[in-house]
Amino acid sequence: MLHHIDLDIPEGDFIALMGPSGSGKTTLLNLIAGLDSPTHGSVTIAGQRIDRLSSGELARWRATHVGFVFQFYNLLPMLSAQKNVELPLLLTRLSAAQRRRHANIALQLVGLTERASHRPGELSGGQQQRVAIARALVSDPMLLVCDEPTGDLDRHSAEEVLRLLQRLNREYGKTMIMVTHDPKAAEHALRTRHLDKGTLVG
Repeated sequence: MLHHIDLDIPEGDFIALMGPSGSGKTTLLNLIAGLDSPTHGSVTIAGQRIDRLSSGELARWRATHVGFVFQFYNLLPMLSAQKNVELPLLLTRLSAAQRRRHANIALQLVGLTERASHRPGELSGGQQQRVAIARALVSDPMLLVCDEPTGDLDRHSAEEVLRLLQRLNREYGKTMIMVTHDPKAAEHALRTRHLDKGTLVG
């Protein structure tokens, strides 16, 4: 449960949300991403009150405005990296050739063009997370929400993923919100906010 949260995230920001387990980090992330609705208060993204949208409108808004990156990559093991990246585009009216082109652009952004035909089992953990980031980017969302994106990676792979997120923020202007327990990961963000017992404390 969250209490009296007042958080302003400017376009192009990269914010890390930290706090102990149960502090409300993921709940806050879900509200910002439109996965949950507040019982009180409002959530405004780019001038739009998303808490006022119907479930159908909210689903369409998420599909075009938000990219999701999770601790566990959630890749389909029987599909190639390219086909995994294409998945969000199946809900659009793009042709197969257009979906393939968008997926290849996203894979190029994360440095995995040469791995496009590989399945997840043929990739390292860091590479799988980069495929997941490409999937989050393929619809060109304004906002990337990352829930413990390096929590399942070794330090070297985690650093590669964090540098990638940092580059996407700096060079492409992607607004980033990252939940993490790792102070080293938080150092890659532009600023850090701390939650405790559902309240922003710093």
